[in-house]
Amino acid sequence: MTAGYPDIKSTEKIVSYLEKYGSDIIELGLPFSDPIADGPVIQNSSFKALQKGMTAKLILKIISNIRKRTQIPIIIMTYLNPIHRYGTEKFFADAKQAGVDGLIIPDITPEEGRFIINLSKKYNISVIFLITPTTAKSRQSFILNKSRGFVYVVSITGVTGSKKQFHPAIIKFIKEIRRKTHKPLMLGFGISAAGQVSNIKKLVNGIIIGSAIVKITGESKASELENNLSKFLTPFRKELGGEPHGN
Repeated sequence: MTAGYPDIKSTEKIVSYLEKYGSDIIELGLPFSDPIADGPVIQNSSFKALQKGMTAKLILKIISNIRKRTQIPIIIMTYLNPIHRYGTEKFFADAKQAGVDGLIIPDITPEEGRFIINLSKKYNISVIFLITPTTAKSRQSFILNKSRGFVYVVSITGVTGSKKQFHPAIIKFIKEIRRKTHKPLMLGFGISAAGQVSNIKKLVNGIIIGSAIVKITGESKASELENNLSKFLTPFRKELGGEPHGN
């Protein structure tokens, strides 16, 4: 979900709903004005969250508040610019104090992100790298080695956003990556229906749902939001095994 969307005060409530209805990890987006890895739904949510006043300092305050009620793993997804502007090491230090478990920064590569990687080890915050179907085979093992926590496997070429089905080549790609690492593989980009994951759930350790969740939070009335998220998430929880945490 995007922090600050549809408004700042609803962020903590949405996190509680996501956990209640089956999410195991929360990916909280820190908005940036040029979200190059995101499709139109998240781009729009980021733009509106920035208009509402969302900042790096505020997202850490929100996470601190969430930590008073739950220890569910929380990952911030953002870009290098907001972190650099905040002060890179200060961001890591404050994020650790707030209770952040990991970071996804899609516009840095492990080859150029040594300073980030070193800080992630110093403050014990996992930096998660993305691996895509177009990643050169010569770089795959390097990315898999540097990613901590889990490896974010991108299911498509392009940006985030819902797709009706996976290209058959993605199955071959996941199997190829699986042979190269024992780290958890989390599949993201384009997942919007529980039926999509039936033929890939045994190949990965989890799935990442972004745009579909953001769309629901943006289109739902406040009085209907919890019910709408419950109806959306429950089929995923059943498909993947287990019951919603709220049951």
